[in-house]
Amino acid sequence: MSYKEPQGQIRAKRQSGPTVLAFGGNALLPDTADPDFQNKAADAFAFAVMRLIAGKEGMVLVHGNGPQVGMILLRIDATRSRMPPESLDVLVAETQGSIGYLLCRALRNRIPNREVAALLTQVLVDAKDPGFVAPSKPVGPFYSRSVAGELERKNGWTMIESPGRGWRRVVPSPRPREIVELYTIAHAVSLGHLVIAGGGGGIPVIRNELGGLQGVEAVIDKDLTASLLAVAIDAMRFVILTNVPHISTGYGTEKESPIARMSVADARRYLAAGEFPPGSMGPKVEASVSYVESTGRCALVTNLEKLSEALQGKEGTRIVA
Repeated sequence: MSYKEPQGQIRAKRQSGPTVLAFGGNALLPDTADPDFQNKAADAFAFAVMRLIAGKEGMVLVHGNGPQVGMILLRIDATRSRMPPESLDVLVAETQGSIGYLLCRALRNRIPNREVAALLTQVLVDAKDPGFVAPSKPVGPFYSRSVAGELERKNGWTMIESPGRGWRRVVPSPRPREIVELYTIAHAVSLGHLVIAGGGGGIPVIRNELGGLQGVEAVIDKDLTASLLAVAIDAMRFVILTNVPHISTGYGTEKESPIARMSVADARRYLAAGEFPPGSMGPKVEASVSYVESTGRCALVTNLEKLSEALQGKEGTRIVA
């Protein structure tokens, strides 16, 4: 398959198939009050995966990494006078390794009869994506005006002010176009394996003038990557776990109203009206819409605590055609 062509679906005639499960990096964020929190959180996800597995079908887990990248950037900031900063593509790769290890170990302990692997996953983006023109994704710590100016001059970073908090780096957030390791993932899943892939939205890469892969300073939305992957491997189920049991309109207001079932048309209408913010529920709804439109199947959005009930249709939000 040429990477210059749109990435299609790897289909097979079957009645059942793999699941793609996406969840945020906050779920595995270390807790200073509980040094063992990450292990406990990984085990909780492994237990949830046990509930999701149907027969011998494979599964792909796509994790977020925002807090983990933020922690690494804090360490880099503490040593910036002595060591040059690592690029964002390398930081994403680092978190794919560390989070992948935690999940792999927990899954093998919970499901010892299944093969589990964490895969470093590169995701191709368009070098001409509008996201590169106007960086908008905040990453890392807050700085004073003087330090922010120094970092802009020294590292070429783009900094924006957050009133009352300081200055913070913003980076491009281009849309995912193709998953470089797609066929490796698809093959493992076809054998019934559990694969941790696309972590943090994937390691962002572009094609250079020679046709090779080149890392770029960017952050890809993990829900959009998960949706792209779910469509590409023809996943039978696409589940997004977030920190709330269902999608709501008027979230955080007196008019908050949970949605049990939402059509693609309604989802698009809500998105256009700004009901679901870009930095919060927006990408999850957009990712769900893309999956539903491409496969004709429904997508499910809920939280880990209500996952079992959501699978029975008693909780969560289903996005349907």
